[in-house]
Amino acid sequence: MSDDNPDPGWYYNTRTGQVEHGTLSRRVDLLGPYPDRATAERALEIAHERTAAADSADRRFRGDDDE
Repeated sequence: MSDDNPDPGWYYNTRTGQVEHGTLSRRVDLLGPYPDRATAERALEIAHERTAAADSADRRFRGDDDE
């Protein structure tokens, strides 16, 4: 059974620094969707954590992981 009115999700607008419910702004300016407002408010922190994890995986793949 499909939901005819799914939740549009929460987004973090990188241009304004505001959290939006649904895609109210240009997608190029948005991070998300996130399941709730609190998670969207942490979007930059989440992106930083994911980037650090990917950088670490790249170092391990190349064999130059000093961690």
